Amino acid sequence: MAEFGFTEAQEMLRRQVRAFSQKELRPGARERAKKESLDMSLVRRLGDLGLLGLNLPAEYGGTPADWVSVGTAIEEIARGDFALSVVPHQTIGVSLAILRGGKEVQQEWLPSLIRGEGVVALCVTEPGCGSDAAAMQTTATRTGDGYILRGEKTSVTFGMSAQVAVVFAKTDRAARTRGVTAFLVPLSLPGITRRGFKDTGCKPLTRASIFFDDVLVPARYRLGEEGQGFYTVMSQFDFIRICVALEALGAAQSSWEEAVEYAKNRRAFGQPIAKFEGVSFKIAEDITLLEAARLLCYKALWLMDQGKRNTLETAMCKWFAPKVAREVIHNALLIHGQVGYSEDLPIEQRLRDVIGWEIGDGTAEIMKVIISREIMGREYLPYQR
Repeated sequence: MAEFGFTEAQEMLRRQVRAFSQKELRPGARERAKKESLDMSLVRRLGDLGLLGLNLPAEYGGTPADWVSVGTAIEEIARGDFALSVVPHQTIGVSLAILRGGKEVQQEWLPSLIRGEGVVALCVTEPGCGSDAAAMQTTATRTGDGYILRGEKTSVTFGMSAQVAVVFAKTDRAARTRGVTAFLVPLSLPGITRRGFKDTGCKPLTRASIFFDDVLVPARYRLGEEGQGFYTVMSQFDFIRICVALEALGAAQSSWEEAVEYAKNRRAFGQPIAKFEGVSFKIAEDITLLEAARLLCYKALWLMDQGKRNTLETAMCKWFAPKVAREVIHNALLIHGQVGYSEDLPIEQRLRDVIGWEIGDGTAEIMKVIISREIMGREYLPYQR
């Protein structure tokens, strides 16, 4: 039988990040969650610990790691501060796209992002196309010394706080997926404006719309060749979606543990409420679902480490884990009763946060389309590419 489990190095990283997360992140997480801004001192702290450069090139300050280790770190950060856990997944995931650019661009941006001196945005979704990314309307028109970028991106994570963004635009409007090109765009360029959202949860992620009004992007900021952008973003999503799933599970795990402790100590009818099956069965069912979802996530990361295709498993993670997390956190709130339904505890905040992860980076419905495609073939898709 094949060996099954985490390596000692992976477990050591988990213990180290958990200790940091519980000591430095969890104490102020509830107050930070109310603010529409990132605590950049903590982002820099993540950089100091090497957590923003996991599995990225050492020449830019990256830290040697495998993808399973990256997942353990992100999950543990999410247990302490859900919103902050998005910074490493975004930095690492978007850096994979930046690595498709020239050396000059890599050297200009990767070291500072890995140090936590700024954050990076990913601009894919538009008002008229989210799940159907190939239908994007933003254009990049070649000019003498670069490209003229014109259009609007919306639902951009870190849209109000990022210093730079990877933007996907059409260089050939007639070519659909083969007409999409990726660019690294400093958000200080003339012609860029932003408008933030008032979100239900995940407020520190400063989600926003970004408008590009005839923005001149130097040609050196193109990432890869023209027409390769769609495949660049799709390959990133196979990593980012697993991170989203693990972040949701990290928040749910904390809520489940709090519910267990509360159930053992809260007394009703002369005994702990943990003795009532209405409570204990919820706890039993929820840890089963959490463990099943977690194992699926780490299988998907393990496949990445083996250099194997994991699109099927990634899509499974992305629709299943946030749904499980929402249900587990909701049950934790109910087990706490009236006190759970208040800002006195962090459970309601986590519930609002993970609901966003059922939508962002691919809805459950789109994930099920991908799963169906992987099982039955492209000829059974409800659309044509």
